[in-house]
Amino acid sequence: MSSIAARIVEGLAVLHKLKNQTTFTIQSWTGANVTIAVASLVGIAAFLYPFLLPVVEPRAENRMRSADAPLLFAVITVLCLAAIVLEIQPGSGGHGMQHAAKTTALLGVLVAIDATLRLVPTFLGASPVFPLILLTGAVFGSAVGFQMGALTLLVSAFITGGIGPWLPFQMLVAGWVGMSAGWLPRWPSQRKRLAALTTLGAVWGLGFGAIMNLWTWPFAAPGLQQDAGLYWSPTLSFAETVAHYGRYYLVTSLWYDLFRAAGNAALLLLLGAPILRTLERFHDRFTWTPWVEYPGRDSHVPPSALKSTSSSIST
Repeated sequence: MSSIAARIVEGLAVLHKLKNQTTFTIQSWTGANVTIAVASLVGIAAFLYPFLLPVVEPRAENRMRSADAPLLFAVITVLCLAAIVLEIQPGSGGHGMQHAAKTTALLGVLVAIDATLRLVPTFLGASPVFPLILLTGAVFGSAVGFQMGALTLLVSAFITGGIGPWLPFQMLVAGWVGMSAGWLPRWPSQRKRLAALTTLGAVWGLGFGAIMNLWTWPFAAPGLQQDAGLYWSPTLSFAETVAHYGRYYLVTSLWYDLFRAAGNAALLLLLGAPILRTLERFHDRFTWTPWVEYPGRDSHVPPSALKSTSSSIST
């Protein structure tokens, strides 16, 4: 009977722990994460709507981005700031029970550092900006990663004078770079994490340019009488659109983006390990994981559970 009772107590403890983990998972989709999801949906719509615009407004193919870019810039900036405000609210549940104010302060420092790195001379498309965005997202999660990417491009645009209709689209894609890093598994092996981040950095080196091309490609050759096989037209089917864009990307962007992909991979391989360890130390100091109850002496919870309970609380 005593062994059966012990198993029941152990099972209830496991269920209680799973219940709390589920609660935190649901909470992580509130507040900042929902705001960022809305920003991403707005961004996807902004990238894709020119392909549908001729159906709604046939005479609008020459309008370019003169009207929608300022509106999109305002929406994305406001949503990023709203996500930060929601992150620092007491009881927001972001990142477990994270000291969100400290994390937001650290985010501001990282954004300032990364934005300044945009002043570093680069070779063709290679840029030192993206590795820190990826590392921040991998350590602090997808919500902070999105804010890191979007705000870095925003601040660096003021530093370098790169303000224009392309800026909100750059903010969105850079935000997606950091957000995707937060989705990577947190393997115990640092070597595995760096390998995954290096691969992701190389993929985004190509993906950043491929996605950014879409903000102007529908307007690249308005009124072209002869089909050059590179540009978009409302008369194209989906397969023809993909084929035309593939040729357009190969001709205009591929080699430039290859240097960005190689630069991301090289920087992550050379500097990723010490930066990752530093960010993890900050993450551990800003985070604590609560345990529902401390088992008493008469409890039949195994010693391994006691060990995990005591080690889960950090300062």
